[in-house]
Amino acid sequence: MDGADVYFDNEYKGTIDAGVLYVAVYTTGTPYQSFRVEKDGYTTYYGDVASIPGKAETFYLYATLNPVQPTQAPVIGGDIGWYTVHANVDGATVQFDNEVKGTINQGVLTAQVYTTGTPYSTYTVTKEGYQPYTGTIDRYPGKGETVDLYVTMNPVPVPTRQSPLSPVVAGGALLIVGLLLVAGRKQN
Repeated sequence: MDGADVYFDNEYKGTIDAGVLYVAVYTTGTPYQSFRVEKDGYTTYYGDVASIPGKAETFYLYATLNPVQPTQAPVIGGDIGWYTVHANVDGATVQFDNEVKGTINQGVLTAQVYTTGTPYSTYTVTKEGYQPYTGTIDRYPGKGETVDLYVTMNPVPVPTRQSPLSPVVAGGALLIVGLLLVAGRKQN
């Protein structure tokens, strides 16, 4: 494919012209392991370099680039339904399949969805200071229907710190060590 770029082990080697690109390699150098050929509008081709040419030898590597198939966006519109997310923390952010829908206010967030759109599969609720919550959406609203989703968010556990010894305990320990040292010296 003319105009396609060629890489050996992620190192750019040139652009194909008249269907060919010749790449010189040193027989004493580190051998290449893979190659790829890419061009905008085409699926990138990945291949392995199975062997390396010897002195004055030519090895041929072939690649076929296929046009990228255009994707059609799902038809959105038509009948409407709703998800209502109930949560115990106001101000938490709600996402459906990583698409932000809003924040919880007075314990709820209602999100409108088109019943002909691509159905969501997960919902995530997050807020700083709380453990994130992710749930699976297994029920989809029909025309005029509301599906309720419930979330209980838990605060992030605060690490516990051991308190230092009180001055009385620390002083008592030092006194005992001191007395033991004095007693040990008297016996010598």
